[in-house]
Amino acid sequence: MIVQIETLLRVLDIAGIAVFAASGALVAARGRRDFVGACFFALITATGGGTVRDLLIGAPVFWMHDPTPVVLCVVIAVAAWAIPLRWWPARALDWFDALGLAAYAVYGAGKALHYGISPLAAMTAGIITACIGGVIRDITAGVPSILLRHELYVTAAFAAAATFIALTALGLPAPWPALIGAVLGFAIRAASIHWKISLPPHRGH
Repeated sequence: MIVQIETLLRVLDIAGIAVFAASGALVAARGRRDFVGACFFALITATGGGTVRDLLIGAPVFWMHDPTPVVLCVVIAVAAWAIPLRWWPARALDWFDALGLAAYAVYGAGKALHYGISPLAAMTAGIITACIGGVIRDITAGVPSILLRHELYVTAAFAAAATFIALTALGLPAPWPALIGAVLGFAIRAASIHWKISLPPHRGH
């Protein structure tokens, strides 16, 4: 059972790195940056949230001890940069982001639990893992942060991480907590992208 959990979390980790790296490279391509810039954007997007998470939970920063994330980011960045922009769907960036968000929210929460972090804090670690990379990417690119749009973004990460934590606490066997959490998080984000769903904003007065 433990092996199953670790294997699934590793799959989610690789998936999150891959799709976030693609989203970062796509931002670089749209900004007419060179392939080195694409690699940089891919790296900060894919590793930003996980780096903050590892520092907070007292874990070794993952990409400092395993070259796989860096190599994966570079390979995906060069491939994404080489594809002409006209071949990309209009909202490819949003869909890559949605996949990375769901995968990383669950993976971040699972890793925090593995390091003995309490469930509530582990859920927060999942949200940070999912969201910070995209924020760093947008700030570096000089575009409005995804968090400033009226879309369900942090909410989707919260739903994914919280569902995983709750189902794990209830004793649901692996891999169901991770799968259900990731699918729910992606579904919420996908609905927001497709139907422009958002939470009610503050009325101001």
